[in-house]
Amino acid sequence: MDSIRVTGGRPLDGTVSIQGSKNAALPMMAASLLHRGVSVLKGCPRIADVLCMEGILGEMGAVTWWEGHDLYLDCTKADKTEISEVYTGKMRSSVILLGAMLGRNKKGCLGYPGGCVIGKRPIDLHLLALRSLGARIEEGPFFLCASCRELKGSTISFPGKSVGATEQGILAAVLAKGETCLKNCAREPEIQWLCRYLRGMGAKISGEGGECIYITGVEELNGGNMQVPPDRIVAGTYLCACAATRGRITIENPPEGELDAFLEVYRKIGGQYKAKSGKLIADGSGVRFSLPYLETGVYPGFPTDLQSPMMAVLATIPGESHIREMIFEDRFKAAEQMNRMGAGIVTAGRDAFIHGGHPLLGCQVYAQELRGGAALILAALAAKGETEIHGYSYIRRGYERIGDDLRTLGAKCQPAF
Repeated sequence: MDSIRVTGGRPLDGTVSIQGSKNAALPMMAASLLHRGVSVLKGCPRIADVLCMEGILGEMGAVTWWEGHDLYLDCTKADKTEISEVYTGKMRSSVILLGAMLGRNKKGCLGYPGGCVIGKRPIDLHLLALRSLGARIEEGPFFLCASCRELKGSTISFPGKSVGATEQGILAAVLAKGETCLKNCAREPEIQWLCRYLRGMGAKISGEGGECIYITGVEELNGGNMQVPPDRIVAGTYLCACAATRGRITIENPPEGELDAFLEVYRKIGGQYKAKSGKLIADGSGVRFSLPYLETGVYPGFPTDLQSPMMAVLATIPGESHIREMIFEDRFKAAEQMNRMGAGIVTAGRDAFIHGGHPLLGCQVYAQELRGGAALILAALAAKGETEIHGYSYIRRGYERIGDDLRTLGAKCQPAF
């Protein structure tokens, strides 16, 4: 069955290692198309989204294989320029393949991208970037096609910050002729990791992490070879699990410097943490303060992907908390399911008001998207009795071993059969 059972009431305790980053690995996989040879991503997470992207690259003609958690990508013959919506409909980030396909083969057609339903997530900024570099775009009822005679460097000013569109512009520009300046770029760590990966392949990129990224196109790229960084959202999720259960955990390989906004909030609710010998030691036993106001934002603000897990924590804290979701307009789907467990959450547009401290009771709940599904596991860890969470496939899109990791920390959870 597509579900997981969790028996709550146990404070987490122990040490856990964080998987490789989903949001870093996927654009790196797309970037590997730009070299006609073998690239390797070390410590790559074996999660549903990565396996879906692997399937897409295989559909294009790439040969892939795993050695443990190292993913090898031989893109020597990855010259197919059409990707069925059977693949792209499963994953929103598949759209970033267009820039790499244009850079490699001057053409790319793919079914409209899908994924979690958490808001509109339009792709207009992606198309702006590609058109600015010389691509012609055709939008049909089922397919999106881009083509060009030659990509040429340009100055692109994004009207809003978008992680995917920034990645799209980077992937399309690294083999374009001339110089490209991307303005008003997103600053998320995953963009910085993509630039480092491409620079290791021979790309000329500078400025990542700031408002403007500068790219000078090169004739060709070498094979990529990089250790995928630890997933900051998974790390934040486990810290929320620690807080929700009032436990104590140690993270062996924390994403250093990437969780500052989250850790500031963690401290505000009473959580304690310290870095020691390359590890992050967290103590959630003192979590007891509600949050008068928390707003999600683009990096370095509080990450939208940790909004639902933090909501699960706040549901366990007596008092009134308020979350405003500024990135996606429909990201409170988990709230109704938490209310089935006894939480007191009221949503109105982009706002969620949490009347915390009501006892949570185990029951059957339904995950409807990735991070909300993870939040339901956290609520179940804090609840009395057993909770069965359906829609576990959503959670597996981003968490490779959440059940195993939580069991390592003392939780009682197992797949439902």
